[in-house]
Amino acid sequence: MNAIGSQESEVRSQKISDRITKYFSLFTFILCLGLFNQSFAQQFVASVAEIDAAVNEPFQVSFTFSGSSINNLSNFSPPAFENFMILSGPNQSTSIQIINGTQSASITYTYVLQAKSVGTFTIGSASINQSGNTYKSNSLVIPVRKGQPKNQQQKNNNEVSDVDIAKNLYIRAIVDKTKAYKGEQITVTYKLYTRLSIASQMGVNKLPQYQGFWAEELETSGNISFTTEIIEGKQFRVGVLKRVALFPTQTGTLEVTPFELAVPIQIQKQRNSKSVWDDFFGDPFGRSEIYEFNAKSNVVNIDVQPLPDGQPQSFKGAVGDYSFDAKLNSNTVKSNEPLTLNINISGSGNIKLIDMPEINLPNGFEKYEPKMNEQIMRKGRVSGSKSGEYLFVPRVVGIREIQPIEFSYFDPSNKRYVTLKSEPFKIDIKPGDKQAQTEFAGKEDIKELGTDIRFLKTGIDDVRKKEDYVINSTGFIIAGILPFAISLVVIGWKRKYDKLHGNVVLLRYQKAQKVAKNRLKTAKKLMDTQNHKEYYTELSSALFGYLEDKLHIPKSEFTIERASEELRNSNITEELIAELKAGAEKCEFVRFAPGAEKSTAMQEMYDQIADVIINLEKNISVGTPFRREKLGKRNV
Repeated sequence: MNAIGSQESEVRSQKISDRITKYFSLFTFILCLGLFNQSFAQQFVASVAEIDAAVNEPFQVSFTFSGSSINNLSNFSPPAFENFMILSGPNQSTSIQIINGTQSASITYTYVLQAKSVGTFTIGSASINQSGNTYKSNSLVIPVRKGQPKNQQQKNNNEVSDVDIAKNLYIRAIVDKTKAYKGEQITVTYKLYTRLSIASQMGVNKLPQYQGFWAEELETSGNISFTTEIIEGKQFRVGVLKRVALFPTQTGTLEVTPFELAVPIQIQKQRNSKSVWDDFFGDPFGRSEIYEFNAKSNVVNIDVQPLPDGQPQSFKGAVGDYSFDAKLNSNTVKSNEPLTLNINISGSGNIKLIDMPEINLPNGFEKYEPKMNEQIMRKGRVSGSKSGEYLFVPRVVGIREIQPIEFSYFDPSNKRYVTLKSEPFKIDIKPGDKQAQTEFAGKEDIKELGTDIRFLKTGIDDVRKKEDYVINSTGFIIAGILPFAISLVVIGWKRKYDKLHGNVVLLRYQKAQKVAKNRLKTAKKLMDTQNHKEYYTELSSALFGYLEDKLHIPKSEFTIERASEELRNSNITEELIAELKAGAEKCEFVRFAPGAEKSTAMQEMYDQIADVIINLEKNISVGTPFRREKLGKRNV
């Protein structure tokens, strides 16, 4: 009986313990859930669609309350819009999102205002109450410039202003992050938002400038595919225009300039005295006309931070996520026979700017220039691999060891430096094969007796007395002088070669035309095979690469504007600079205008770029003061 009672007591205790554990877990979950919900701070923010307003031109001001919940909101109080006329508002819109079970919501009050006069005016704070708490928005400073009179705002017979169109068609530059480390990838996506009918192909008015960035174009569809999105209660068709991966090469606040497109839209003609917007989306008689609207994206500012301290000695600026591998083809070799060491770096990041790790060879090795290869994929993130094949020849017999090879990079996601290291390579160098070569020379009557003893000739019938001394002959004099002349030529050539290869700027300058010529040959082959996209890419590379080498502009800092300024300093005519810009922009435009390459005269484009390079080569003089400054006086 005592044993049975003891067992019942243990069972009862276990049940009590399980209940306590269950209640404690439930209490912890509720507590964490409460803290998690509190992490979504409520905020009330005022914003303006366009900070630069003009008299007689309407603009939009919004007050947005956002947080985990928008329940129990009351007493919205707008500011006093002094110096402004209220054309519309407040217009209210609500947005609710649930992501992974977490809810976030926002409510927006929108006003359409128009300034009464020129000047700089302040719109005060708005306020709103939620559950007994009062929230106040920030104030806004609105500079108002002089605008066009109302009768001049209309751009066509339909009396439709750009302000009206801009509300229904615009470009937005969206970045995945606004704060990044130097060298970290930032993806910019340019999207077209439209509620209007686009009549025909769009044309690029101005491409964005990426000053302070290394830019890589990401793969996008040749044809724009539209999806539907609801923005502030309005339905828009949205299409991706282009995507670019940016890698900051400088620190500080960097700016991405707007992307501008000429968009031909179809506008219904006005009937009688009605506003065009009354029947903008439908005219039963189908009367319409085409109006070209200049759509412009927003400016994007990126805060670029320097890499943290504590960089490893083997760190050379690589940022991303990489793997590293080094292999030696053999650990046993004979002297004077080649060895191959293969190094491969793969992962995501700016593969093009990765520097290969250093290889410290022991004494007794002769090293040759490596053969480099890279493969880059430009999809959601820039990734790929970069490999080097190193050839070296051991000259000394014995056991030699190559120290471990190190590769370091900075991982921005984990905010730490990573060092990858190979194993040391021990090489057993054995003596090489020696081949004895014996040459026999003599007359027909000289015979070999065995392998060691030769017949000695006893007759002197063919011996004649020399009438002239060799030292007095012309051949002897030439043979004596010729080595000195050859030595002087070789020494002069070697000094020139050392100067040229010691000055990388001069070397790139002199090889610029040759490199451009090879790229043009490649573009010609692509044109023959009707590979339009690769053809224009190679044509652009030929022109841009030529300018980078000729003007000594780093690839990460190259822009057409920078090249044009350098050419002006070299006294190049504005006419030739204009031809350069036109050719460069045309090559870029066809990549963002679907189907444009089919109607473009490829041969004409090829001739235009080739003529620009030839004319620049003729006009850029090494002797100008600008060139001497770039290349160094002693090498010019």
